[in-house]
Amino acid sequence: MTSATPTAHFCPGTHVTRAQEVHRTPLGYDRASLAVGTPLPLPASNALVEGLSHATTVELAFHGKLGDSLLALSTARAALDWLARRVDTSPVSVHASGPHAVLVRRTSLVTQTVPSTSPKGFRLLIGDRAGIAARGAEAATSLVCDPAAPPCWSADGVAHTALPDRYYLALERRLGIRLPPDPPFAPQLVARPNWLVRRLRATGWLEGVTLAAITATSRPDIKDYTAERYIEVTRVLSEMLGTQVRLFLIGGHHTSGPRITAADGTGQLQTLRLEGIPVDDLADLFPYYSLVMGNDTGLTHLAALSRRENGEGPHVIGLHARHSHSKWNTGLPHHHAVSTAFAHQMHQGDLCPVRDALAPADDDSHLAAVPPAWLAGICAELLSGGC
Repeated sequence: MTSATPTAHFCPGTHVTRAQEVHRTPLGYDRASLAVGTPLPLPASNALVEGLSHATTVELAFHGKLGDSLLALSTARAALDWLARRVDTSPVSVHASGPHAVLVRRTSLVTQTVPSTSPKGFRLLIGDRAGIAARGAEAATSLVCDPAAPPCWSADGVAHTALPDRYYLALERRLGIRLPPDPPFAPQLVARPNWLVRRLRATGWLEGVTLAAITATSRPDIKDYTAERYIEVTRVLSEMLGTQVRLFLIGGHHTSGPRITAADGTGQLQTLRLEGIPVDDLADLFPYYSLVMGNDTGLTHLAALSRRENGEGPHVIGLHARHSHSKWNTGLPHHHAVSTAFAHQMHQGDLCPVRDALAPADDDSHLAAVPPAWLAGICAELLSGGC
């Protein structure tokens, strides 16, 4: 890096966390040595296996926060991987419901855009607590995704810290069989042709080096890195690269609906503000940036999960003020993390400041602890193929 700071930490997406580095729970079997389909040396949940064995339709009902919903989709992937191994049965139909259904349909999990007409008694419901409460009355079996439930698993000397990995391995253990994929387990979203992408391309805004900075946050008192700091990161990065850099500041809801505002660009820096853009449009736009930065929020997770049809997409850097940078992560190699000293402690101890009622001793949980010049150095290395 070009400079260093003792109060912030950078963790590249390719980093492998060793089991002895963090508090974790042994998975209970050497996963790498087991062939796909091998029964695990653990008892399966008979009630769960029985319920899934009769499923003919699956509904994915995630009604909670965007980030929580996207990171929980690996539970659905595990269930569908298990269902695909059934013999002498027809493939299940899968549809999504709830406020994030349009995004969920972009994954390879969903097979239908409308519910199946199969008997209600054979419906498997997978979702968060809000989704289960809203849609679970007629389900034969329900799988509840609670981010506080799955621990940090370890196997083969490696800790599986990312929340999608925790979910997937937790269900694999309960089903009692070694399922096909290896990590990362997070299902990705495929971008589609979009009016906003066409418009920005036509005006030249997506040419050259493009950065997106997510300013939307539910906790501006702690999580807001501020537009001013993002602009400073971009200015320093432009000097490092010796080229013009375009910065997109992406905000949340706006009272007057979607709004695009261009700020006056000077020298090597141009800024465009996007506010109130629907998440479906952002999922199409994110894959066309060079790099995305954002606080620990749903739009940052969405940026990491959204890729073009050929799998290409940007590096994504999540900025973590209070929560574990390794848990609240997709686990994908292009999804990196910067954390405050406090968030790094939450990672090491597999702790949660809300669940465990923990508060920082000093002011080491605010993103102000991340110097823009230091962050610009990380961006430069990622864009040049380092890290």
